[in-house]
Amino acid sequence: MVDLSEGTVVSPGHSRHSGSSNNGRKTSKKSRTKRGKRGRRRRSKKNRNNKTPPPFLPPEAEEGNIEYKLKLVNPTQYRFEHLATQLKWRLQEGRGEAVYQIGVEDNGLLVGLTEADMKASLKTLRRMAEKVGADITLLREREVDYDLDRNTRRIAEVLVRKVPDDQQFLDLRVAVLGNVDSGKSTLLGVLTQGELDNGRGRARLNLFRHLHEIQTGRTSSISFEILGFNSKGEVVNYSESRTAEEICESSSKMITFIDLAGHHKYLKTTIFGLTSYCPDFAMLVVSANTGVAGTTREHLGLAMALKLPIFIVVSKVDLCSHGMVERAVRQLERVLKQPGCNKVPMVVSNPDDAVTAAQQFTQSTCVTPIFTLSSVSGENLDLLKVFLNILPPLSNSKEQEELILVSTHDLPAREHTRVVCFSGVCREGERLVVGPTDEGRFLRLKVGSIQRNRSACRLLRAGQAATLALGNFDRSLLRKGMVMVSPKMNPTICCQFEAAIVLLFHAKTFRRGSQVTVHVGNVRQTAIVERLHGKEELRTGERAVVQFRFIKHPEYLRLGAKLLFREGVTKGIGHVARLLPPSQNHDQNQNRDQNLQEY
Repeated sequence: MVDLSEGTVVSPGHSRHSGSSNNGRKTSKKSRTKRGKRGRRRRSKKNRNNKTPPPFLPPEAEEGNIEYKLKLVNPTQYRFEHLATQLKWRLQEGRGEAVYQIGVEDNGLLVGLTEADMKASLKTLRRMAEKVGADITLLREREVDYDLDRNTRRIAEVLVRKVPDDQQFLDLRVAVLGNVDSGKSTLLGVLTQGELDNGRGRARLNLFRHLHEIQTGRTSSISFEILGFNSKGEVVNYSESRTAEEICESSSKMITFIDLAGHHKYLKTTIFGLTSYCPDFAMLVVSANTGVAGTTREHLGLAMALKLPIFIVVSKVDLCSHGMVERAVRQLERVLKQPGCNKVPMVVSNPDDAVTAAQQFTQSTCVTPIFTLSSVSGENLDLLKVFLNILPPLSNSKEQEELILVSTHDLPAREHTRVVCFSGVCREGERLVVGPTDEGRFLRLKVGSIQRNRSACRLLRAGQAATLALGNFDRSLLRKGMVMVSPKMNPTICCQFEAAIVLLFHAKTFRRGSQVTVHVGNVRQTAIVERLHGKEELRTGERAVVQFRFIKHPEYLRLGAKLLFREGVTKGIGHVARLLPPSQNHDQNQNRDQNLQEY
């Protein structure tokens, strides 16, 4: 936002008058008196403007889910139908959510409305929402004072959310990162169960999947927890609902938390969860009593490498003094402002900050909200809920693209598999192909039924996760890393590919013949460096185009897909730049074998 508020004045100059005549002294005294009165008026006007928001917002965008309206007072029937159609478009852009700024012109000027006009406008907006099957929630009201009249003028920010129908609720996935013992699982237990922790880890017990996790208190696997919000913005969790099906039925918006491991020895699992489940956002949990320690920096770097929007939660503030919490926040601010991060930290201390942070979070990749809370006392926990309730979805919709379902995990039941819809739309009864197999083939199958969070649905859209029933298909042929696509796509596979990479760290040098574990989306496989274009070796911080070869079986990759690779302390990031065709892969393999025999 650009601050162009009135009342920004230049201090009056201190001109000196020479001469000893009485007339000169009277003139000087009068001019000083006038300047003093003008200065006091300007200072009082400046002080009043300090209490008001900036008079300009960014101009209204034609796309997206944010709409500016100066006023909605007694529209005609034709105008009302047009406004309802416009609201449908904004809801579609926001995947079921829209934000209306009342009292704002299309160019972003904050004009404000009188109390009577504001009531009439909100009444009209409520009628519009009822017509399209939605509810409205007043997020905040702010005063605008231009000294034009004595009447108080206000602007209102309203959230419009569609009532759920046919399980098409808005679903956002949040990856939970942070060092071991930072309180990740405890925080998720408090949010999803609706009960505060007792200080000894009671809230996290329902999240653990293995006995050793309960015994050690440390997460070693990937688990999923859900938090719902209904159309009025109220929290829906297990405190009022017994099952996940009931939460889904009552929710218009669903937050799926992906609880990842914090210990360094489970880094492979954490990276797989970040790359394969396609999270929309990342929540980095930092303990107030330890600060930035352990794997905190590494997890922050992984989220930034994948270009995930990040917000930070400083937990366990009940165990620390105010000074310790401030030191932890300042330490985080220093890390975020470093040249490698270039983030703008924003400490959230009240509900108004939470609303502002949620809106700026997705509009600017630099803004990083910071929350300080306690899972034991519940301090500032409501601010995080307000933030999650208003958090808008990412704007890029891929429903019109070709259907690509990413297989992430096999469930115990023989006929089910879990997928994430990367692009396109999947329907019940649709015929797809799945692969590649170890031989590089794609197999035909039919989608029997679809479930989202254990509730049946008929349609799976881009960005949603679900479980598919595959009927009589032999599940033993499936593995992690496969994709399900439309047969019309004629999917291709590759054993070798080129990637533009940056070597983040290596103890010595990175050269031809090095073996690394490559993560590309849901693909995780060991690959050999076949060639470094234009260089013989790489050192830490250097860039190059590298040719990789999978050592086990071919994979389905997409151009431009983000890539992570690691081996011990070796780490690098990049993107897929070129896919080598299978024929070229075969010829290069034969040439390599001949060279080895001659050698």
